[in-house]
Amino acid sequence: MKNTYENRKYVFGAFLLLIAVVYIGKLFSLQVLDKSYQSTASNNVLRYITQYPARGLIYDRTGKLLVYNEAVYDLMVLPIQVKEFDTSAFCEILEITHNDVRRWIQNAKEYSYYTSSPFLKQVSSETYAVLQEKLYQFPGFFVQPRPIRKYSKHIAGHALGYVGEVDERTIKDNPFYKMGDYTGISGIEKSYEKVLRGEKGVNVYLVDVHNRIKGSFQNGKNDKPAIVGTNIISTIDADLQEYGEKLMVNKIGSIVAIEPSTGEILALVSSPTYDPSSLLGRGRSKVFEKLSSDTLEPFFNRPLMATYPPGSTFKLINGLIGLQEKVIYKQTEFYCYGGYYSRSIHVGCHNHDTPLNLPEAVQNSCNAYFCNVFRWILDNPVYSSVRQGYNAWKDHVLSFGFGHKLESDFSYELKGFVPMDSYYDRYYGITGWSSLTVLSLAIGQGELGITPLQMANMTAAIANHGYYFTPHIVKEIEGEKGIDERFSVKHQTTIDSVYFPIIIDGMDKAVNGPPGSGSTARIARIKDITVCGKTGTAENPHGEDHSIFVAFAPRDNPKIALSVHVENGGFGSTYAAPIASLMIEKYLNREISRQWLENFILETDLIHIDKKD
Repeated sequence: MKNTYENRKYVFGAFLLLIAVVYIGKLFSLQVLDKSYQSTASNNVLRYITQYPARGLIYDRTGKLLVYNEAVYDLMVLPIQVKEFDTSAFCEILEITHNDVRRWIQNAKEYSYYTSSPFLKQVSSETYAVLQEKLYQFPGFFVQPRPIRKYSKHIAGHALGYVGEVDERTIKDNPFYKMGDYTGISGIEKSYEKVLRGEKGVNVYLVDVHNRIKGSFQNGKNDKPAIVGTNIISTIDADLQEYGEKLMVNKIGSIVAIEPSTGEILALVSSPTYDPSSLLGRGRSKVFEKLSSDTLEPFFNRPLMATYPPGSTFKLINGLIGLQEKVIYKQTEFYCYGGYYSRSIHVGCHNHDTPLNLPEAVQNSCNAYFCNVFRWILDNPVYSSVRQGYNAWKDHVLSFGFGHKLESDFSYELKGFVPMDSYYDRYYGITGWSSLTVLSLAIGQGELGITPLQMANMTAAIANHGYYFTPHIVKEIEGEKGIDERFSVKHQTTIDSVYFPIIIDGMDKAVNGPPGSGSTARIARIKDITVCGKTGTAENPHGEDHSIFVAFAPRDNPKIALSVHVENGGFGSTYAAPIASLMIEKYLNREISRQWLENFILETDLIHIDKKD
């Protein structure tokens, strides 16, 4: 009997112990493992408000403020705290519908029931002032301040870029970003995102039963201040940029201006352009959709991404290669009787004096001269085959920055196209092509595809007598000793410096030659400034030819080199040369003396010309 009593006592004790273990395990699970109750409790008394840092400011090269910040407010929602509220009053303040409220709350619940997320972004200061007084009537909602970009001038959309909300892929790839954060999408904003964005902070507040902040939790012990982004000084000259965009109104094309001695980009104009300030606020999505569907492609960054045949501007390169390969000299002459003839091939040319030497051929843009030079390069007897001659020619071309990315500090730069010998092998067979087959390369046509940035860089290399610095858009990062060292490295071309003055003589004559001398770019002359330039007319199978002009000035100690492309503009001297000349005068003199020329360009409309007819 005693043993039975003892056994029952042990069983009962074990049963009580089991119950205790179960209860302790449950308590441990609720209090330690299960975070939902902890989150509920914390969210009932604490509010964690992210402190978004102000992005770094962006200035132009002269210190003018281009991009700054302005405070707006995101209305946040914490689903677990949402209770019944006056939806009509809520909608009236925010100018939204009842359906919006239901849908957006449901979206927030699907994101997280216990974590706050944006309900309505970028509420204006005026709306915030009204909402703040009545916010206690709407449980589960609170306001979080956020800086957004503002622009002192409505210019340089493609250079400065814009800021937009991060997507899921960005959040997945970079833990710095959370839902509702913003990041640079293009231009400087994208390339220098890590510099500009700063570091987020957080403030922890106590809130009462009415969802009103009562003060900082533990006197701010758990707060983390935001760190403001770093300011940037860009290479852009705001006045020159604004003037370039003004000249390109109602035209499709680009202007790229570079300081030859540094590679700093003075102006980067893509036309049509867009106003970066239009991509701010709650109306951003509609504006973005409109711009994206525009057939003129205002988002397309033509200086970096459009590729054109360089046309006659490429004769400068072929002349330099001919000198370097010693197949011609400065005084080498060729005759031209209306063009170049060989077998069944005829490349036409305009009327001019004949014969011409090399500087005169540049001055008159003689097709026959450079067809002869090109064939002499490829058929040079020092090479065992035309293939070797072609590859020698190609290597010289590539040294000017063609056919590959220049590695600027832009994200979307394209490399253009310079064909390999294998390209012609595929079309003509290994032994099926000759210098005559690829003769169009002599005058910058055929398969060549060059970006406007590469053309401006080529011009800077000529101005420097054989070298260039990688083009870049940022001049200085505040607090740092210098920018990326790659922008300070000289890139030497394969052409000896002694040959450049010969080509530059021709460029000088093309602009500044006397009347009747055959100069193709006399319209680009500027009083007291020696402009050196070369016109180009790029064939366009889809319509009117493209007008191209490259130039630098002054001849001695050049301050600016640029390329201008006007799509469907015809001859290079018609539109591209006047635009380049006006840009040079604006930059060097800060004012325009030739009002008639400026008015001609400003009044030219090449986009709506068909509608006028």
